[in-house]
Amino acid sequence: MSFDRNTKIAFLGMGLMGSRMATRLIQAGFDVAVWNRTASACDVLIDMGATALDVQNIGQYPVILTCLADDAAVQAVFDHIQHQLTAGQVIVDFSSLSVDKTKALAQQAQNQQVQWIDSPVSGGTAGAEQGTLVIFAGGDTQTIQDLSLIYNVLSQRVTRMGETGTGQATKICNQLIVAANSTLIAEAVALARQAGVDTTLLAPALAGGFADSKPFQILSPRMATHTFEPVQWKVQTLSKDLNNAMQLAEQFNLNIPVAKQALSQLKTHQNNGYAEADLATVIQLVES
Repeated sequence: MSFDRNTKIAFLGMGLMGSRMATRLIQAGFDVAVWNRTASACDVLIDMGATALDVQNIGQYPVILTCLADDAAVQAVFDHIQHQLTAGQVIVDFSSLSVDKTKALAQQAQNQQVQWIDSPVSGGTAGAEQGTLVIFAGGDTQTIQDLSLIYNVLSQRVTRMGETGTGQATKICNQLIVAANSTLIAEAVALARQAGVDTTLLAPALAGGFADSKPFQILSPRMATHTFEPVQWKVQTLSKDLNNAMQLAEQFNLNIPVAKQALSQLKTHQNNGYAEADLATVIQLVES
């Protein structure tokens, strides 16, 4: 089945990422119905032209997109819509989940002849706004190709990584690098400041060198100036993703000590009251 601009889309989860992705689809002319556990999060999108999704009618939407917080949230939403699903529908999950949970959900969907495509994204809120996300997809090759018109509005690139769960495994590896890198960036900025460096110059000075990266260019200026609003990455999100990395590594008896150390730092910071705060606030943990 190929999907075009007349395809009705149900989009569940209007958080930092989902709201921006839904906005792009609405602006591209897609027929989008939106839902969020806290309904008021949908108001702005409805003003833009989306409709409010009645979950009882979700069986009428060939494509269901989800962008939710974690394993528990996606399972809860799936349980909520499961009995309204109809054969032939496709669920595209943009959430970042554990591999095991993704495989279990895909099997539950398959039992109702509904396809599950894991499609976690990377690129942050800026990528979601600009449609420049990168997407790691796991699942049926033809279905992933059929979704290209929708994917193209949201991303610069979609790569099928393999069967169900491999999209999530790729995202977990992506987050492992981002999270461990971010804790190291905080240490570098703190060390540079102690040594008398004008830390606002770090990002332009290191640009293009071996230490450069997108997280570095985003985080180091925010850390240098203690600019923590608006929130771009939540500490608890990275902590959850790193936890998934640890669990996946344990399944293969793989020791990943750098990730373990980064997770320990993020958990400490989270427990200090920074769960909902921006990742750049990790500089405060280092400085303290």
